[in-house]
Amino acid sequence: MRLHSPVSGPAVSAGTSVRAPGPASPIVLAVTLALLLGGCASAPRNDAPSAPVATTSVEPASTATPVEPVGGVDAIPPTQAEQDFAEIYGNGSYDPVADPTLPAPAVQQQVYDPWEPYNRRMHRFNNAVDRTVARPLARAYVAVVPRPVRLGVSNFFSNLGQPVAAVNALLQGKPKQAAHAIGRFTLNTTLGIGGIFDPASDASLANRSEDFGQTLGTWGWQRSRYVELPLFGPRTVRDVFGMVGDAPLSPLRQVSDDATRIPLQGLQLVDVRTQLLATDSLREGAADDYALVRDAWMQRRNYQIFGDRMQEDDDGLPDYLKDDNLPLVPAGAVPVLPGDG
Repeated sequence: MRLHSPVSGPAVSAGTSVRAPGPASPIVLAVTLALLLGGCASAPRNDAPSAPVATTSVEPASTATPVEPVGGVDAIPPTQAEQDFAEIYGNGSYDPVADPTLPAPAVQQQVYDPWEPYNRRMHRFNNAVDRTVARPLARAYVAVVPRPVRLGVSNFFSNLGQPVAAVNALLQGKPKQAAHAIGRFTLNTTLGIGGIFDPASDASLANRSEDFGQTLGTWGWQRSRYVELPLFGPRTVRDVFGMVGDAPLSPLRQVSDDATRIPLQGLQLVDVRTQLLATDSLREGAADDYALVRDAWMQRRNYQIFGDRMQEDDDGLPDYLKDDNLPLVPAGAVPVLPGDG
């Protein structure tokens, strides 16, 4: 008897045992599971609402519009030191309204220095001579000679300059100042024992330096080009002619004995350099030593020519513009060799 299976398939004969399907292979199960999981992960979820993405547009900052200053806030005024520097080096224009106590001729002018390349070379030469000769002698002089003796030497040479000052004061039309110079020379030469002591200052006879270069400036030669001479240091062309005019009036020139005159001139050199030792640190810290010496010397020189027109009791003026004895940079500007007067 032949039985038919309810499903299509091969016929199974009677008496033949039907074997149930065995468990699936582990490899097949693993592959099937991986496919199912990958399909679930890659299938998008249509039921979840999509999060909106905010669109932000960034515009570059405009740099065409200038920044306006804050209203009501004043600029910080420059300090006194900044103002002095600007006036000396010409970085700012002088406003006479800001300082009405100073007349127009006292305004600091630009230095007339068309020979600057030559002057700078000569300045380096003078500095080399100063470092190797003048400065070591001055330091040895300070180390060996007591201060009272050095003061007497300075008084002596200062007194020798009074005859030159008296003559030039007369040439400039200042008889009162000429009389002061004559009185100072007489008093210091007699009571001051040849000028070693200075009783004239105690008698209110102030030391006023006058030379023929100042006389030429008073006569009208006001603007002169700057020149630095070998060994003599800063000058102007006007002052070179002034040195020639003062030479015959110098008391040291009247000494005919070279054995006496030359040592005195050498001592005068050492005395002048000694008074300027205090300026060495200032010059070493300067960004431009040549410009410092030139501008300071010209400022001092302009005051010597026009300073008599100012009020002597003006407390607004710096001390170095009033006192001829202060050994500051504007007072001497390191002339390597002093003038005979």
